[in-house]
This record gives sequence, structure tokens and C-alpha cells, in this order.
Amino acid sequence: MAKPDFWNDQESAQATVADLKRVKAITDPIEEVGQRSEEIEAMLELLSDEEQDEAIELELAENLTVLKQCVDRVEMLALLSGPHDARDCYFNIQAGTGGADACDWAEMLLRMYLRYFERNGFAVEQLARRDGEEAGIQSCNLLVKGQYAYGNLSCEMGVHRLVRISPFSAQGKRETSFASVDVQPDIDDIEIDVDWDKEVREDTYRASGAGGQHVNKTSSAVRLTHLDTGAVVQCQNERSQHKNRAAARKMLVARLFQMEQAKRDAELSKFYSEKGQISWGNSIRSYFLYPEQRVKDARNGHLTHDSAGVLDGDIQEFIDAELRRRAANKHAADK
Repeated sequence: MAKPDFWNDQESAQATVADLKRVKAITDPIEEVGQRSEEIEAMLELLSDEEQDEAIELELAENLTVLKQCVDRVEMLALLSGPHDARDCYFNIQAGTGGADACDWAEMLLRMYLRYFERNGFAVEQLARRDGEEAGIQSCNLLVKGQYAYGNLSCEMGVHRLVRISPFSAQGKRETSFASVDVQPDIDDIEIDVDWDKEVREDTYRASGAGGQHVNKTSSAVRLTHLDTGAVVQCQNERSQHKNRAAARKMLVARLFQMEQAKRDAELSKFYSEKGQISWGNSIRSYFLYPEQRVKDARNGHLTHDSAGVLDGDIQEFIDAELRRRAANKHAADK
């Protein structure tokens, strides 16, 4: 990066910068653990050489708390050791059974994840969105960029279940709604051969939603359907149909790659085979807003009664619990 001509090739330079960020995401937390440990060791020496000093004891307690947080962070990084965990990802939310309630729930999930992305410094680009007929969204496709975006968000793949008093029911009945989350790594060097003329059906349409003077007036949005697998992707965020087509093809290749991986990965295979209908029996996590407030993950048993905090994006504890469960399962399988 110190070379004078480093930025002459923008694409190569950006790839190198991305590589550096991935490496520093690992080394920086480890270096911080070392620095904090040295500071604590120095404070302990001061306390042993002198009489009790409340200021040093208070600072020592604070540093011990920060050190524990740093060690926890390094521990989680060790769990994010998959070949694609450090990469950006495509993130999809799809409303399931439940009509307007399901579409509203899908939009609630979208807000929850947007708040999580904001807290963790992830950049988000909306690629496509379909609004519900009465409320909420039918589906939404995002490109999420950030350190370990795929590794963290892959823990959210599956059906999410909401139990609440329906705001769309005149009788005030309790309703159960479903929405699914799907995640694929953004990989530039995927080797999957696709015959775009014979294996893929392309549909163009006018983009929906806010659009200004161009986006809603021409058929710039692109939807691709892989005929053999039934995989469908769409992109509408660009004004150019050509750019939307290129982005959609990249998304489809990532989806096909994930489905190919599922054939060799027991957990992924379970997800893709069972997700099918986004309804009863397939949920990974349940969010109860009535009659009591709680959120529980069916895979690892993690439970919290702070449902408001979870829906405001405080979901890292669920992701960490799932990462630990995966690591434990892998360890058991290796034995």
C-alpha cells in the first residue's frame, strides 16, 4: 500500500484494502488483550509496592472489566473461522403465512436488522423490495458490508416466529406470524457454471417504491429464476437495467453456491430442506409479545425477556449463543 502507484489500479487497491481490514479485524483485538494485560500487571505491581490506593484499585477493576470484554471478543473471533465468515453477504427477508400480519412482521425484522447493522458499523445497500398489499413488506434483498458480516448473519438463517395481539384484527385476537431470513456470502471468485440463456429465465419490470423521475417509469428492475433449482433473485436499486442484471447474476451465483454447499453441510441442508413453507414447525426463534414478553431461540435455548431491546437490534447475544452451539457441535463431530 506504500507504493506510489498503489491506487493506479482502483479495483486491485480496494481488494488489498479489504484484505488488510480482514487481517486487522483479527490482530487488533489480540493486540488489545496484550496491552490491557500489561497495564493490569503494572497496576498490580504498584499495589504490591505501596499501601492501598483506592484510585488505582478502581482503575484496576475497570481495566479487568474491559479485559474480559476483549477476551470475549477474541473468543468469538475464534468461532468465526469459516472460509467465508469474514466476507460481506446478501441478506434476504421473506414474509411467510399470515397475510398482513406476516408482512408487518417482515418489516419489523427489517428494522431490527437495520438497527443491528447500524450498531456494528455495517454498510447496507438495498437491492430490491416488495411492499405488502396492506402493510409491511413481502420481501427485501440487502447487500451487507462489514467485518464478519456473513459469519455473524449466517446465524440468523431460518424462520422467525412472532406471537402478539394483531393490530390488523378488529377483535384484538392473538396472531402468530412468520418470516424467513436467508443469507449468502458475497464471493467474487465463485466457480459455478451457469448457462444464462438456457438455465435462467429473466423477467424485467418496473421497480416499486420511491423512485423519482426514472426508476418507476422504465422496466429497469430484473428478476432471475434458475429453472433447475427454482432459485429466484431480483435487483431494482440501479437506474440501469444492465447494472441490475449484473448485480442479480452475482446474487444468483451466490445463492447457487450456498445451495451447493448445503449438499455437503448437514446444518445448511437441514435449513434449505425444511425452510420450504415459512410457517409452523420450522422456526429457529420465537418472539413473544403477548401474553408475556420473551424471545427464545429453539436451536440453543438462549432466552431473554427484553423483547423490546431485541426488536431494537440487540441480537448479538443470540448470534454468540448460536456460534458457540455450532462450535460445540463441530467439536463433537470431530471426535
